[in-house]
Amino acid sequence: SVLSRYENQITILSDYLEEFPETDEPVWILGRQHHLNTDKSKFLLDISARLWFTYRRKFSPIGGTGPSSDAGWGCMLRCGQMMLAQALICRHLGRDWQWEKHKKQPEEYHRILRCFLDRKDCCYSIHQMAQMGVGEGKSIGEWFGPNTVAQVLKKLALFDEWNSLAVYVSMDNTVVIEDIKKMCWSPPQSSSAAHSSAHVHRSALGWNKNAAGFCTGWKPLLLIIPLRLGINHINPVYIDAFKECFKMPQSLGALGGKPNNAYYFIGFLGSELIYLDPHTTQNFVDWEENGTVDDESFHCQQAPHRMKIMNLDPSVALGFFCKEECDFDNWCSLVQKEILKQQSLRMFELVQKHPPHWPPFIPPTKPEVTTTGAELIESTDKLFELEEEFEILSV
Repeated sequence: SVLSRYENQITILSDYLEEFPETDEPVWILGRQHHLNTDKSKFLLDISARLWFTYRRKFSPIGGTGPSSDAGWGCMLRCGQMMLAQALICRHLGRDWQWEKHKKQPEEYHRILRCFLDRKDCCYSIHQMAQMGVGEGKSIGEWFGPNTVAQVLKKLALFDEWNSLAVYVSMDNTVVIEDIKKMCWSPPQSSSAAHSSAHVHRSALGWNKNAAGFCTGWKPLLLIIPLRLGINHINPVYIDAFKECFKMPQSLGALGGKPNNAYYFIGFLGSELIYLDPHTTQNFVDWEENGTVDDESFHCQQAPHRMKIMNLDPSVALGFFCKEECDFDNWCSLVQKEILKQQSLRMFELVQKHPPHWPPFIPPTKPEVTTTGAELIESTDKLFELEEEFEILSV
């Protein structure tokens, strides 16, 4: 029966091969190498296992009176969701986890999906991202760039106690090792701060406190590096280094695309990038009574797209995930060896110490009392109202 399911999966995905040429060149997908001539099936399953977020329609209006679909404006937000979802998959299920249609999946998988459903009470929903973007100068319904979506994810992660991620967004094309280690080893929140928000974050939507308490060790790192790889077009000098990033075991791919058209880049073949495209509009999907999610529409089961690297807009954001400190140390070594080696024009800088001319680095912390991260509670009366609302949701 296992073999039958496996063969059925390959049959469903057979149309992938029509889009890919016969070649001896390796294909790289998020740190994994595939050879189309010898392990085509593994390549196809690796593609379909990525969580695929697209435009959706018929969800509850954002902010109560805003849009009920993100078609035409939410593509970069969806790409940001895909990059973050890949980090959460690596964190809870491992990079080599595979998805099969109709196969029972672990609870962690469904809990990850629930974080991204199009509901105002899901921590990485289109509602939360759009409303948090207001603080970054983006009106609801306005298109985001790679750096803006990175900043939004960084802020929303502060309210996600289950995944407990440390999100570092580099500044001025510079990654500071000292700052990252300070953030990932930062002490847990005080008990008073935890108590003040306990009532607000009690629904089973990805906002719960870990049963073991707050993380006291290395917090898993989501590292996002926004870059400008040219002025109007990508500078060819960066291409080899850019491709090298997809080979790293810590790779989460890249956010980018073309003006006002965002894609989630997950790998490359030769001079072409492979990406998942969010520009498909599907209906809103909610979770079932038992907490599971009908997940078929969250996995791309058609040929992935490709584009010439030279057609890429120069504004991009690289993503990496380091679950343990040793993963980050290994990433630093790879960057020194593969990215910074003998390059006259470096894609980004990796430095040990915090630059003295920069403002002091202070690890970000969550405001003590919040709703869902998008707005602050301004009065005790409002807090009581929210407690009652979340009590109802948690029943």
